[in-house]
Amino acid sequence: MGAPLLDPCQVRLDGLEKYNRSSERTIKEGFRVAGHSKWANIQHRKGRQDEKRGKIWTRIIREITVAARAAGGDLGMNPRLRLAVEKAKAANMPADRIKYNIDKATGNAEGVSYEEIRYEGYGIGGAAIILDTMTDNKVRTVAEVRHALSKHGGNMGTEGSVSFQFKHCGQMIYAPGTSEDRVLEVALEAGAQDVITHEDGVIEVLTSAADFESVKAALDAAGLVCEEAAVTMRAENTIELAGEDAARMQKLLDVLEDLDDVQEVFHNAAL
Repeated sequence: MGAPLLDPCQVRLDGLEKYNRSSERTIKEGFRVAGHSKWANIQHRKGRQDEKRGKIWTRIIREITVAARAAGGDLGMNPRLRLAVEKAKAANMPADRIKYNIDKATGNAEGVSYEEIRYEGYGIGGAAIILDTMTDNKVRTVAEVRHALSKHGGNMGTEGSVSFQFKHCGQMIYAPGTSEDRVLEVALEAGAQDVITHEDGVIEVLTSAADFESVKAALDAAGLVCEEAAVTMRAENTIELAGEDAARMQKLLDVLEDLDDVQEVFHNAAL
């Protein structure tokens, strides 16, 4: 039996293959998204962020503080700080508050010293979870993470137990209705590694971590405004969860995201 016909909206650029709309295209297994809506998951996450804006600001201030202390307060010379400031602006943090925290971090003023720690674990159905934290008390943080996982059906893993299932990369998400052809054209020209159109119309652009800013700048300049953009840990393959398992996994993720010391939560569950 021959290969099944592909949905014309499904596109995967492997390396930098030239895009040809009329040609037959092969999509590697794992990039076809079915049975759930990526857009719905994004909207759920954004809604929760709106509900807890104060906590989001606290996390961003921590990121600004660590980035500025590590490499200085010059945005032009500190890519990590640039990304933190972009997050702050997206969260509607006032410019004077952003400047105050950069100045505080680089002025060697007394303040809390944060340590970055990554934890790995498992959720419902063996789904992989990575938690990036910033803490001034790692004993407290590990206890809170372990308790949250065990209470809601997950468990703590060891270092390296799940991280191999994720790729460190740049990621931009475009809403359904965004011009697929235009995103493909600009992203390919700017050096994107992959462009994926999901079944619900969401367009995902992937880059190397090093090329993230330049590719995003090219897409922004073309008037293509993304819904989300970050250097992230993206799951190489996903685990499909449905019904009660999906609800339990979402509850676990929400609890983990609500922990004060947790900055980012990455997972490979398709909900």
